[in-house]
This record gives sequence, C-alpha cells and structure tokens, in this order.
Amino acid sequence: MVLAGIGMRVRAPSAATYAQRMLIIGIILFGMLVGAAAQLILGRGGKGIDWTMAFVAGLVGSFVGGLLASLVAGDGLELRPSGIIGSVVGAVIVTVVWRWSAARRKVG
Repeated sequence: MVLAGIGMRVRAPSAATYAQRMLIIGIILFGMLVGAAAQLILGRGGKGIDWTMAFVAGLVGSFVGGLLASLVAGDGLELRPSGIIGSVVGAVIVTVVWRWSAARRKVG
C-alpha cells in the first residue's frame, strides 16, 4: 500500500505480531478477572471491586502463584488447573497484603 503523495509503503502487521498482542491482552484480562475473584473471595466490605487492586493482584498473583503451582505440580508452563488455582491463591495473598498495608497506612 502506498500513501498518496508520500510514496511510503505501509505493511500490515504479521500474524506473529497479532498473536503477541492478543496474548498480552489475554494475560491482562485474565489477571483482572483473577484479581476480581480474589476480592470476591475475601469480601468487598460493601464496596465495589477496586480494579486497580484487581489488576495488580491478578497479574502479580498469577505470575507468582500460578508459576509456582504449575512447577510444583510438574505441569510446566502449560495452562492447567493447578496454574489457575495457584493464580487465584496468589492473587488472594497479594490482595490480603495490599489491604493490610492500606489499613496500616490509615492508622499510622
């Protein structure tokens, strides 16, 4: 494709680039869902879901908890139930630490 009057060619993104972008979006959405699930498991205290906390807790918890659970279970890095359960447990732990830290800052 040539831009009119400029003479520059624009290439469409390759299938590999598209797949990488979709993977990143999928990881972000999965992390947010896991983080929101962690908040629902712990209770929201009458408030809505804190999406910033859900994002951070989901990504960090999924990375640490999911990776550790998958490796301990011997599943490797494939998507298996052990990794999903580990992701939720990791997100719950991150959410507990986040809430504890926030409550401690309010008191002091």
